[in-house]
Amino acid sequence: MSSFKTYLVGGAVRDELLGIAGSDRDFVVVGATPEEMVRAGFRPVGKDFPVFLHPESNEEYALARTERKTARGYKGFQVYAAPDVTLAQDLARRDLTINAMAKDEAQRLIDPHGGAKDLAAGVLRHVSPAFAEDPVRILRVARFAARFGFTVAPETMALMREMVTAGEADALVPERVWQEIARGLAEDQPGRMFAVLSESGALERVLPEWRLLDAKRSLAALACAAARHFPLAVRYAVLFAGATPETVESAAARLRAPNDCRDLARLVAAHTATIERTRTLDAEALMSLFESADAFRRPERFVSLLEAADCVAIADAMPDHYVAAERVVHALKAAVGIDAGAIAREHPREIAAAVRSARVAAVESALRGLAPSPFQ
Repeated sequence: MSSFKTYLVGGAVRDELLGIAGSDRDFVVVGATPEEMVRAGFRPVGKDFPVFLHPESNEEYALARTERKTARGYKGFQVYAAPDVTLAQDLARRDLTINAMAKDEAQRLIDPHGGAKDLAAGVLRHVSPAFAEDPVRILRVARFAARFGFTVAPETMALMREMVTAGEADALVPERVWQEIARGLAEDQPGRMFAVLSESGALERVLPEWRLLDAKRSLAALACAAARHFPLAVRYAVLFAGATPETVESAAARLRAPNDCRDLARLVAAHTATIERTRTLDAEALMSLFESADAFRRPERFVSLLEAADCVAIADAMPDHYVAAERVVHALKAAVGIDAGAIAREHPREIAAAVRSARVAAVESALRGLAPSPFQ
């Protein structure tokens, strides 16, 4: 490695300064050719530009590079990676100042764009006007806002608005939009992502269905889901409480949302209002809910539906809903617990009706055994 220099770069440096442990480490190599990297034992893995895996740690080492915009969209770049590309040039192509820092092998901080100062101030600021060449960076800024709770520098927000107006956001492909949206939803403050996207004008481009949702309700429910550390599918689904089936399907198709997210969003949109009334539903009505939500075949998903509905109820200021949710789970366990095989043997010609009748009876018995709700 004596003929070239390596630097720790990007998110690893940022997170180290924030005191966040366990981040993936990425390195930039200055002054090397691909052939030299291979001779040193590195394994090439990059498709669009030279990236190598360290022979022992398997960490990524990328040759220092520059990028030149050649077409619209996030793939419209020509990459130049060669020994004459400097670390300063490599850092200058990065998106935000907090991601454009490096450390040399002596652990000295290299910060040509004031990233440490912005990190301390909690500001997301673009490195250069080249930020506007990649529309994915709008999504990344929103995601970082959700992760760290940082504000967006006024000049960066202005540039993002210009990008949207210029049509750059229209070049985003669904797979990349979903990737960033999903990562933002998983952060501690996912509502910040939607706030930044809305302020920049990008939200109506990547998710025009947003205007059909009750944004205040959706964001309040999302904050609850994040505070309770619910999984991605629940966080996505709560956005669509009260939405029409058409809105749910359109958004899922546009984002290419995975099946578990789409299916749970369908259930939340269709059944939240019913679940919010479950403290007053009788055994027959609860059975109809279980059947329509496919609770017997998909009990885990039904629990996710209750989690989502509970967060929507909190957003709707219905503090008694959690008691109701416990009631529903208790009733479902009772219905699942009947011996369907024995019933089928006793009523071979009327199996479905007999099993359903037994389940209703089991739910009625279970509800009688519950203590009265203080909210009733």
